[in-house]
Amino acid sequence: MEMVDIELAKAVAQALKRAQKKGALPHFELPETIPIERPKQGELGDFATPVCMQLARFARMAPVRIAEAVVQHLPELPFLASAEVAHPGFINFRLSESWLTAQVEEILAQPESFGSVQLGTGRVQVEFVSANPTGPLHMGSARNAALGDAIASLLEAAGYQVEREYYINDAGSRMQAFYETLYARYAQALGRDEPVPEEGYHGAYMVRLGEEIARECGPRFLKMPREEAIREIGALGLKKVIAQAKEDLALMGIHYDNWFSEQSLYTNGQFDRVMTLLRERGYLDFHDGAVWFKATLLGGPKDEVIVRSDGTPGYFASDIAYHYNKFIERGFDRVIDVWGADHQGHVPRMKAMMKALGLDPERLVIILYQLVTLKRRGEIVRLSKRTGDIITLREVVEEVGADAMRYFLLSRSADSQMDFDIELAKEQSEENPVYYIQYAHARICSILRHAKGMSFDDGDVSLLTSEPELALIRQMIRLPEVVRLAARQLAPHHLAYYAYELAAAFHAFYRDCRVVSSEPGDEAITKARLKLVSACRIVLARALGLMGMSAPEVM
Repeated sequence: MEMVDIELAKAVAQALKRAQKKGALPHFELPETIPIERPKQGELGDFATPVCMQLARFARMAPVRIAEAVVQHLPELPFLASAEVAHPGFINFRLSESWLTAQVEEILAQPESFGSVQLGTGRVQVEFVSANPTGPLHMGSARNAALGDAIASLLEAAGYQVEREYYINDAGSRMQAFYETLYARYAQALGRDEPVPEEGYHGAYMVRLGEEIARECGPRFLKMPREEAIREIGALGLKKVIAQAKEDLALMGIHYDNWFSEQSLYTNGQFDRVMTLLRERGYLDFHDGAVWFKATLLGGPKDEVIVRSDGTPGYFASDIAYHYNKFIERGFDRVIDVWGADHQGHVPRMKAMMKALGLDPERLVIILYQLVTLKRRGEIVRLSKRTGDIITLREVVEEVGADAMRYFLLSRSADSQMDFDIELAKEQSEENPVYYIQYAHARICSILRHAKGMSFDDGDVSLLTSEPELALIRQMIRLPEVVRLAARQLAPHHLAYYAYELAAAFHAFYRDCRVVSSEPGDEAITKARLKLVSACRIVLARALGLMGMSAPEVM
């Protein structure tokens, strides 16, 4: 069966047609989609539709009268207990308690896949983090990492074939500045007076990297011609920075299917092929000594430089060649790029680029995320406690843990600025949402260990009729809806909210209902409740897993 809201939408559409056919409603064109919502107040029902108010001007009838006609002509639905008309024209739907309790068995039957939905089957690439390999990853990259990985997991749960990719920006002037800085720091570590370039990287991490290479390699680079030495030490430094990024991201549980080199776009010919294609299609212009992409012909706000007047390709040149590679050479159906909000101005030119390549711009989605403000006891943290330098991803994840890092970074929508409170993330109390959610899972595992030796396969879930039990089931069955919503919107924060609400429903149930009872006559309800908490454990673990978090059995 499809999800309840989809079935309800079909049933309402069917009821409207029946009412028109029988003369209870006049003929008017029915909407393509019937909105089905979850009322914020549970006493109004499990679902509701405002469609009758939307149809009033077409039917020239009061919304309440339309709603009454719809309710009278609804087909029978096995999951529905009632459909009630409410002013000014809502229809409120209540789920059948017997159907609700039966969902416990449905969840137990699909422990690995409950919550998965089928939105599509195409190949999707999610490209995220992709920081310049000129130093360690910082907290901005951490938010990018948590978002990109969770989006990829959601799309996998929605039926897509997903590949995670890290784009290594190892071409261009910033890399040359990195190489020259590293050579200077290496030379300084060996006692030579070598100035750091003015446009270079002045962080303490470059001093440490130069000293590390000096220890490992000795003075051999000082014996080479300077340009050759810069090139070789640069390649070694690049390799070390990428290896460090892989290690740091692994601390968050993040792994990629592919690490793609920007420089390969030039050495493997994609850039030349794209330039030829754009020239043939009339999208290149040559003036002021530079090569320009005529984005204005394709809806962009201004033309963009592709090749600078000194003959070096600009960042946009790589962007075009890279997306040519993604869509045309590797054949992804859809590409999602996760970028910082400072790239907002780049979005229009990326859409123009898609048109120039003959591709539907809708196939490229760019997620822009806002900055993270790191706080400790309410005070903004600006510098690393260890080094007095930038605050790295590694430093924070080692202090608060990967699970807390991920949850807090996912707990707000990407377009919201957020505060990350280090002390709250470490706290082991109900004040910390990560602890609160994971403790629900650990508590269920403790209950099941306590009941070890008691078989409850024959438990009768129809006995689960109390309000705390039904409230918990209502939350449990929401997971597929949340996955669908979050996957469609590419918005993992919906999962974070849901996991907290599910944990709250479990804790309330646990407070009000004894699960394992040795009292005479309680064996049947004990078995039913053991089934319920087993199913809840599955749903909690699934929600945590989609966010990339662990589901601990002991806390």
